[in-house]
Amino acid sequence: MELNITVLIAWIWRYLMTIKLTDILDIGIMVFVLYKVLMLVQSTKAASLLKGLFVFLAALVLSSVFKLSGINYIMSKMVEMGVLALIILFQPEIRRILEEMGSKRFIDFFTHTVSGDVLDQTINQTVLACTDMSQTRTGALIVFEREILLNDMVRSGTVLDAAVSSELLKNIFFVKAPMHDGAVIVRHGRVLGAGCMLPLSKNVNLSRDLGMRHRAGIGMSENSDAVVVIVSEESGAISVAIGGMLRRHLKPEILGNILRNELLPQDEFEGDKPKFSLTNLLRSGKKNGGSDNAE
Repeated sequence: MELNITVLIAWIWRYLMTIKLTDILDIGIMVFVLYKVLMLVQSTKAASLLKGLFVFLAALVLSSVFKLSGINYIMSKMVEMGVLALIILFQPEIRRILEEMGSKRFIDFFTHTVSGDVLDQTINQTVLACTDMSQTRTGALIVFEREILLNDMVRSGTVLDAAVSSELLKNIFFVKAPMHDGAVIVRHGRVLGAGCMLPLSKNVNLSRDLGMRHRAGIGMSENSDAVVVIVSEESGAISVAIGGMLRRHLKPEILGNILRNELLPQDEFEGDKPKFSLTNLLRSGKKNGGSDNAE
């Protein structure tokens, strides 16, 4: 047994000695590009197609293992046309990737780095706008994109590329503005789209006093990792939806704390001060008798 282990270690060592620096660089680049492509694909309907493709390949392997000749023959013939079929199915995604590579945003496709100052300024402007819209009872729906991209949602509205400002948000959600009924989507501290359509929540246990704007905000948080800010048109109350949970009747300073702790990376505790995440606020509300109106 000891001899076998020694031989195995010697074989591994000899193999490692054959690896060159260019091999490591080659593997690293392939992994990085594959990761970025998967991040782009997961924001579209191509994600569902990829899942179906994996199921198909798994069925093909199983049919071969269990010697299901008929099924294996049919699926093998389908594989022969697989490349052409994939090009047809993923044509929009392939075109979008090529357009990105040919545009000046190609570097952003690989980096997507945003300074903390930009995000902090974005949060300050959002809180200021929501405070004013709350006082005037102007309905608003603001989605902060995180890891899961929301390109499909952006394409359902009007594509923009503007810095987040209080005046811009208030103009978009002004009751007579053409895009006031939809949602604003914010990516990397910039308004990416306005008037966007969001999926409604399928949670049948939601309170009946929640309108379509709140249900859309909760639905968006159920289908992605986005942070959604909602201002009620009826009451002016400010709410935040994350992971299907809704925290209602927030004060501006609490809204700012939640956004900073959800959008900016921080430790769970800063000294003796707990993190103002939505989960912690919901827990504190339950301890106080559930008077926070969380749904």
